[in-house]
Amino acid sequence: MTSDIRVFHGEDLLSHSDALRSVYLDAFCAPPWNEDEKQATEFVGRLVQDVKRPGFTAALAVTGLDVVGFTIAWSTASPFPADRCYPQAAAGLGKERTTEWLCGAREIDELAVRTAARGTGLAAELLKTVIADAPEGRSWLLTSLRSPRAMDFYRRQGWTQATHPSPEGKGIAVFLGPRHPARALAAPPLDL
Repeated sequence: MTSDIRVFHGEDLLSHSDALRSVYLDAFCAPPWNEDEKQATEFVGRLVQDVKRPGFTAALAVTGLDVVGFTIAWSTASPFPADRCYPQAAAGLGKERTTEWLCGAREIDELAVRTAARGTGLAAELLKTVIADAPEGRSWLLTSLRSPRAMDFYRRQGWTQATHPSPEGKGIAVFLGPRHPARALAAPPLDL
């Protein structure tokens, strides 16, 4: 059965909170993420404020009556935020590039697909949907270095890794979207 992709730009998304929480748990409860009930509840709790962010865009994949995947995005604030993982992104890019490349761009906050829907192209479709109208093609995201699978997925979708922690590094990497004008300026990884 194919999925219907539905786009949301505000508080209407909150009517799907229980389904989003369920998908979040399914997608992130296993390694390397190891999220739990508390983190899924916190994610849904943050949505109450996130849906009010400028440029908020969400895409839900619905199969029959079930939500099987979602992605959440918004415009990155200026000045660049200093909470959550933002300081790691800024440290990897430097202040000038962070401001020029990320502020005002479409920031992908979460992308989650149920285990049963993986490998179907659904995650790629959700991602394309939320960046389709990104301002000047500028989109970006953070992902964990603990997930080579996620990093490989983004590369296959045409995203460019813009920060390259050491091979033993732990933490996050910044990826620039396929139409981001700064992609060619991103430093390639060091061959060690």
